Amino acid sequence: MKQITAVFGVVHAVIAVLFALGALALIAIAASMGFEAVTEGLGLPQAQALIEAIGILAAAVVAFQIAETITEEEVVRDANISAPTRVRRFLSRFFVVVIVALAIEGLVMTFRAAHEEAADMIYAAALLVGTGVLLAAWGYFIYCNRSAEELEPDAMEEAKEEDKKIDG
Repeated sequence: MKQITAVFGVVHAVIAVLFALGALALIAIAASMGFEAVTEGLGLPQAQALIEAIGILAAAVVAFQIAETITEEEVVRDANISAPTRVRRFLSRFFVVVIVALAIEGLVMTFRAAHEEAADMIYAAALLVGTGVLLAAWGYFIYCNRSAEELEPDAMEEAKEEDKKIDG
């Protein structure tokens, strides 16, 4: 069984590296887009290009955060993800980045729709409403999960001890 667990650790490490490489590629693309926009002048099209570059950077942050979370939770800690405290912390790390990225993308879509095609504003609004619903659902999950944590008071202390191992 330990050999199978080791294989899962290697697979998780490979996945984390691929997410990190994808994030680096997105950063390079965003930097290129931003550089092009700035060198072409300072008008509305360049502002929109910069806003799109920021949206791509938000996606890079999500990819890096996923890589970091996978590395810390599945490779370094080899944590038991079934504990309520661990689930809440894992999902919280993921959701905070996803929600911020979706909100940024919603703003990018809003700016684009406002200046190019007003009919697309409905899609931007739908994305922002969906992001709000996701944020509310995450808050409800945390609220419900706290009562489960009270059944395992030692779980939070155990998670904090694992954090000390990661942090140094």
